[in-house]
Amino acid sequence: MKANEGDMPLGLDGLKWDDAGLIPAVVQDTRGEVLMVAYMNREALAETLETGFATFYSRSRQTMWRKGESSGHRQQVLEVRIDCDLDCLVLKVEQTGGACHTGYYSCFYRVIKDGQITVTEAPIFDADAVYKKTPAEEHSDDVS
Repeated sequence: MKANEGDMPLGLDGLKWDDAGLIPAVVQDTRGEVLMVAYMNREALAETLETGFATFYSRSRQTMWRKGESSGHRQQVLEVRIDCDLDCLVLKVEQTGGACHTGYYSCFYRVIKDGQITVTEAPIFDADAVYKKTPAEEHSDDVS
């Protein structure tokens, strides 16, 4: 049986991870709206499958992050799909609050049209207030 025919056991090593050990994950809400694109390593995917809540890998911070850990805007994963080449995931989620760290429901709140990038929706939360650092965090880089 070919990999694209019928059922097969899940083996994370059978997925096609990039050279950094990551796989892209497109996140959609229950209506099919694309909310964001992020990356997962094996550990993040395993945690997502185990807990039912989205966990990703930050390429810039080189660490795992649990969606909504600081904002409360969690993603309950209802379904995980894998494409025909086994190199990209789609997470169908129940989104709590906004998915975008800038305050919008979706990270895709802009459209390109007639040579312009235009914002097409309003933010649904105050990102500055949600992601505000504590006084200790604000001064953590201070040198005494």
